[in-house]
Amino acid sequence: MNKKTAEQLKQVLLKEKENILKELDSFANKNSAHENDYDAQFPDYGDDEDENASEVADFESDLYLEKTLEKSLEKINEALEAIEKGSYGKCIECGKTIPEERLLAFPTANKCMDCKRKTL
Repeated sequence: MNKKTAEQLKQVLLKEKENILKELDSFANKNSAHENDYDAQFPDYGDDEDENASEVADFESDLYLEKTLEKSLEKINEALEAIEKGSYGKCIECGKTIPEERLLAFPTANKCMDCKRKTL
């Protein structure tokens, strides 16, 4: 992979990381004990039964979203680390080069399609 493409993908990853962090900050508190770990806030809509049910439903939704965003953040950080190390674009299973087209479509890809199919 050429340096221009690697830099382009790095910028895409950094922008996505920024977006994820903003979204997490909108409904969760950062856990100071663990980097890139957040804790969803339990909403408080009031004391009525309907409000309590809404609180629980929204909290469950926020927990799921929190975990999904944290996983995405983890993959982005791994890709950014690989770019810095010079190992970006190499399959973590077999070591083959991941096609540039795959990385442009899915910048956090860390496996070639052959190895990815084996894990599905």
